[in-house]
Formats: sequence, structure tokens, C-alpha cells
Amino acid sequence: MSQALDLSPNSTDLTRRLAAYASGLTLDRIPAKARTVGKHALLDWLGVTLAGGQEPLVAILKAQADSEGLGDQATLLGLGAKATPSQAALINGAAGHALDYDDVHPAVGGHPSVPVAPVALAIAERDGSSGADLLVAFIAGVETEARIGSLIGDGRDHGWHQTSTVGVFGAAAAGARLLGLDAERTAMAFGIAGTQAAGVMASFGTMCKPLHAGMAAQAGLRAAEWAARGFTGAADIIEHERGFAATHGVKFDTDAALDCLGESFFTETILFKHHAACYGTHSAIEAARLIRQNPAFDLDKVEKVEIRVHQRITHMCDIPAPVNGLEIKFSLRMTMALALSGEATSSLGVYSEEYAARPALVALRDKVVSIVDNSYGYRGAGVTVHLSDGTALHENFDVAVPESDLAVQEDKLTGKFASLAAPVIGSGNADAAAEVVLRLENQADLRPLAAAVLGG
Repeated sequence: MSQALDLSPNSTDLTRRLAAYASGLTLDRIPAKARTVGKHALLDWLGVTLAGGQEPLVAILKAQADSEGLGDQATLLGLGAKATPSQAALINGAAGHALDYDDVHPAVGGHPSVPVAPVALAIAERDGSSGADLLVAFIAGVETEARIGSLIGDGRDHGWHQTSTVGVFGAAAAGARLLGLDAERTAMAFGIAGTQAAGVMASFGTMCKPLHAGMAAQAGLRAAEWAARGFTGAADIIEHERGFAATHGVKFDTDAALDCLGESFFTETILFKHHAACYGTHSAIEAARLIRQNPAFDLDKVEKVEIRVHQRITHMCDIPAPVNGLEIKFSLRMTMALALSGEATSSLGVYSEEYAARPALVALRDKVVSIVDNSYGYRGAGVTVHLSDGTALHENFDVAVPESDLAVQEDKLTGKFASLAAPVIGSGNADAAAEVVLRLENQADLRPLAAAVLGG
């Protein structure tokens, strides 16, 4: 029988309450929509990780693991190799964030799947867990990190990369759930994970940004494993006066953290990327695409482009003159130049040194200015294109609205997965992997998925 949960608000034992929730979550408690979106998120993460596994930063991490000795219990996605679960969590976590093409969630304040999924997959593969076990653990992780993110507010205002700092708790929750830890041991795992929370936004545009996701995954996995062996941590790590919320957050909103716990699911409102750049650029890209459709638009007549965004966006992705692909992903100006020029911002190939140096794109980029306008909210943007004939074309857009039709979402994400996975593991294996993930509850174990993603 599943354990009864006491979910009454009490800020003095919030860590334990979230631990009790994560450890007691079962498939029958998860609504159909959350299950479906959870599978969508896992499929999307697999695709971006398979493709991200080809990036230089992943090769460096893999070379280090090789030098230390690889294990054989967990798959390294896109690399055709196996490793220990800890190695896989680090490398797959970094690979999944390497392209900055992975999903996002406003409550997390970052990317929800990338610190959690590597842990769930590594432990489930090693221990022969079922697909249902994997799905429950993944959702437990996402719900945990989203509620902690809701508790502390947007720590990015203080320079924290919350994909990592909040994500480490999601990683620990997923690991603890798969290991069958009780509420007290899960709280210990949170204490061990939370004291390792790290990652600052100064690293954006470098290899360290995706490393943050891998660090969070590895730390969370180890926290769960160590807690299972009796290692201890602060069971009040989140709410302690010198704990996580006090040091990494901007508020302490117990109601936001515990509201409808066990009844509503943040997993249902995960947002997916359809441009291979920082999510902070996406609303502006969509606005630019609408402007391109206007009959009055003429690229040759563009004199000035104004992008109005929230101040947080300018702190996150406003590199003025990017020189490589990673920096393009964090440049409102260059992604605007790509979008107005009709380049496929969903394509990985446009994020390169060659595109960063293209004279026509550079000239257009230098006509773009970003303007702080907090009325647009954190995700929205307004774009105005001024033409030489005096015409001003304006569009607003806000990508922070989840897709309401899950069949449409699944179709889009299946296409995205195929485009990312097929070049790495072949079309047949990509189709087989998607089939497994979209029917995850019916999988007795993950051997068919491991065979597909290894390209065998």
C-alpha cells in the first residue's frame, strides 16, 4: 500500500514534506496529462542529448572518464558507450544542455528535465527498473524542483543558474524514488544534494553552462546513493536560516511550494523549445518571424531593430557580438539577425563561428538594440523593425504558454526528436526509441531503449 502523506503547510519542516511527497509518489497518483507531458519531456531530452553528445565539451568529459576508467552499467547517449551511473549522469546531463535546446519551466527558473532525466535513466538502466518506475521517478524529480523553485523565486536575480541549483534537488528526488528510499532517507538525500548546489550565470556562453546541468545530475545521483548507504545531511536544508532558500533564493513562499501538493502537477506545463537557442530569445524570434510575413517587410530597407524585453532577459542572453555558436545562442541581436534573414533558427548548423562572422548577418546584428521593458514579463518580447521608407513594423509574442493540444505537441516533438536523433543513431533506431518512450508505462525494462540509443 502507498504511504499516506501529511501535506498541511508548515514552513519549519518543508524539506521533509517535499521528501515525503517525492518518496510516496506512485503512477496511480499521476494524472494522464502529467504522464503524457512527462513522456514528451523524456523524448525531447533524449533527442537533444543524442545530438548534444557530439559537442566538443562532451568529448572532453568523456576523455576524462576514459582516463579514470569507464563502467558498463549506464548508457552514454550519442557516444556508443557505457559508463558508471555517476559518469553517465554527469556526461548525459552536460550533453543534454550543450545545445541549449532542452525544455524549460518558469517555476523551476530554468530547464527541468536535464538535471533529472540523466539520473532516472542511469539508475533505472542499471537496476533493471520498469518504464513506469522511470516515469514516476522523473515526474517526482520535476515536481520537486518546480516546487522548490516556486518557494525561492528567481535566484537568477542574484546570478544563480537555477537549472543547477534547484535542479540538484530534482535529481536527488528522482534517484531516491528509484532506489526506494523512505521519506527520512529522501530528506537526507536532499540535504546532501542541497549543500552541493552551484552554478553561476557568469558561465553562460561557455562550456560551463551545460556543465552545471551535469554537475547537478551527478550530485543528485550521488546524494541519493549515499543517503541509501546511511550518509547524512541537513534534513532542513531548504528552510534552515543558513540553508538553501536563504542563500540561493530571493523569497520564501511556503504556500507556493506546497499549494495543491499531490493534486496539481507542474509537469503538465513544461515548455518545449523549437529554436536551438536560449529560451530568452524565443519570443523575439517568433515576433521577427511574424514581421517577415508582413508584405511591407523588406530586409534591404532595415535601418534599425528594437527588441523590448524584461531586464532579466538582457542579463541572460544579450551578448552583443558573438564570435562562436555558443555565444550566438545567448545573443538577442544575432538571433534576431538570423530570424529576420529567414535562417532556420531550429537548425543546429546556424550556431557556428561561420555564421557569427557572416558580413550580412553582422551588419544586421549591429542594427539591433535591446531595450529594457519589464511590462513584457519574463518571457515576452516586443520587436519593432524600422525601414528606410519610414515604415515601422511591430509584433509582440510570448512563448510562455504551454501547448493545449497534446497530440499537436507530440507530433512536433516527435519530428524534432527524429531530426536530432536520426543523424546520430539512424532513422530506424530513432523510431524504435520514440516508440519505447511514448509507451513507457508498458515497458518491463529499458533494454529496448538502451539498444536503440546505442545505435545497435
